[in-house]
Amino acid sequence: MNAAPSTPPLNVLLGNYPHTRPLKDGTVAVDGVECRYPESSPLPPAFARMVRELAYDICEMPTATYLQARDAGIPLTLLPVVLVGSTHHRSLTRLPEGPELDPGDLVGRRVGVRAYGQTTGLWVRGWLQEEYGVKSSDVTWVTTEDVHVAQYVNPPNVERSTAERVADLLRSHDVSAAVLGPKAIGGQGAGLVPLVADAEGAGRAWTERHGTIPANHLLVVRDDVLRDRADAVLAFYRALERTIADTAGERDDSPAGRAVTAGWTPALTACLEIAGRYALEQHLVAEPVDVEAIEKKTAFLTR
Repeated sequence: MNAAPSTPPLNVLLGNYPHTRPLKDGTVAVDGVECRYPESSPLPPAFARMVRELAYDICEMPTATYLQARDAGIPLTLLPVVLVGSTHHRSLTRLPEGPELDPGDLVGRRVGVRAYGQTTGLWVRGWLQEEYGVKSSDVTWVTTEDVHVAQYVNPPNVERSTAERVADLLRSHDVSAAVLGPKAIGGQGAGLVPLVADAEGAGRAWTERHGTIPANHLLVVRDDVLRDRADAVLAFYRALERTIADTAGERDDSPAGRAVTAGWTPALTACLEIAGRYALEQHLVAEPVDVEAIEKKTAFLTR
């Protein structure tokens, strides 16, 4: 008599954070499900593999990449988890010895960003238009990488550079300002200063005004995995929800610390609605983002 085929493990790509470590090191098991956690260092190439090759069952994914993938019809479903988030007024930087620029002075200028579809850029361009009246089309965006979603074509005001790093564009005086993600600010962006004088205060004002914190990295599952293995996806989600709750004491009260959450909440809904509006304004997506439809697909996770 032949043995029944074993259930395949879930292939899950996650970054290394206090709230993911208990899953990845086996301290917290996923009930009834074997999970494998491949590594990618740095993370961005894994995001491209997910949207281009559907390389994982469940994968961490930047907010802008998810919105663009959904717009392109890539079969991925959002799970209600924020793995990384923060405010981004400090992400728009300049050389300390250069001329003092107000964000409103960027009209007609060149600004460096890793990719036009980078999520930090989405949030920065959003507050630039909202608070300073600078539209994404008012600026030439100079990039060092392609977007993750292969189907997407950059707007005509996006220019590709041969420079390897965004900070190099600034130091070579090819751009007037540069958008740097949270890790880059403390790395290649060391010594650069934000254009917004009180960047932390401006970020707090944004969160108070909108009732949410910008999400940088979310979580997605392949549609076929959600359809065929819904119980396994639910078990994984419950385990991650538990590790996020259990590690709350390891996060501070900063926006980045408070952004990490699991579950459909008014704050997550607001975050997606704002990100969707920004993405449409910036021509990152062609159609309005239906957040209600996104929530309905995984409402069963939080019942």
